[in-house]
Amino acid sequence: MKPGARELWLALLAILLITLVYLGVTYFSGSVPAASQLFGHSLGIVGIVLMVMTETLYSLRKRTRSIRWGRMASWLQFHIFTGLVGPYLALLHTSWKFNGLAGILMLLTVIIVISGFIGRYIYTAVPRTVEGAEVEVDEIKRQLVAVEQELAGYLNDQSESARQNVQALLAQSSRLAGSGQMVFGRAFMDNRLLREWSRQKKQMDHLSLSQAQNLDDLLHRRIVLHRQVASLDITRHLLATWHTVHVPIGMALFSVALIHMLAALYLATFLH
Repeated sequence: MKPGARELWLALLAILLITLVYLGVTYFSGSVPAASQLFGHSLGIVGIVLMVMTETLYSLRKRTRSIRWGRMASWLQFHIFTGLVGPYLALLHTSWKFNGLAGILMLLTVIIVISGFIGRYIYTAVPRTVEGAEVEVDEIKRQLVAVEQELAGYLNDQSESARQNVQALLAQSSRLAGSGQMVFGRAFMDNRLLREWSRQKKQMDHLSLSQAQNLDDLLHRRIVLHRQVASLDITRHLLATWHTVHVPIGMALFSVALIHMLAALYLATFLH
């Protein structure tokens, strides 16, 4: 399991289990669980609790850097997990009826989830330490110099044609790192370069398995570091812009959710 996507896989597993339970309840009851029934009501309560946790806990952790309450990276993973599972529970709570305020609430929920995916993608483009702190450009350049020196050492033992092939690949990497693909197309860019490297590596059949693996690792690190140096400023700007859009949508979502809950309590309590 890829560490950077662990929270997505866990959220997918949770959603799958919740779906199985929901289908089971639907099958044995003979109808879609209504929002006012115990099961449907419980889905709504758990969903809104998870969504409140999504909105508050990660933000609080970011504002208390002086207190060590776990790694920022772990809090972000929890933020993403609850931000996916909570809205899904809210969706099931609707009984697939999207009239009036419930429809507006669901629309805002879909928008905030999509916005969250975009934010996560931009966030992962910013180099960070294990603790989740941003790495400054000078440190990235230092790592890049070390990788290029080690890569040059490996290439010294190769034939002239092999060195020319790898140098051409590195030049292509540098050109792409300065293009518009460096943030939103970085996965495509990396895969394109690594496929080209795999093709050229076949011409270096004298490489041992360990040498080939070392070259793979060095080349991939060099590609990522070079892209990070070229894209750090624009990535930070994109993240700041995203944040100014995402937060107001979240506030609107919870304002509508609060009105919805108060209206549901009024209808369920005072009109009976």
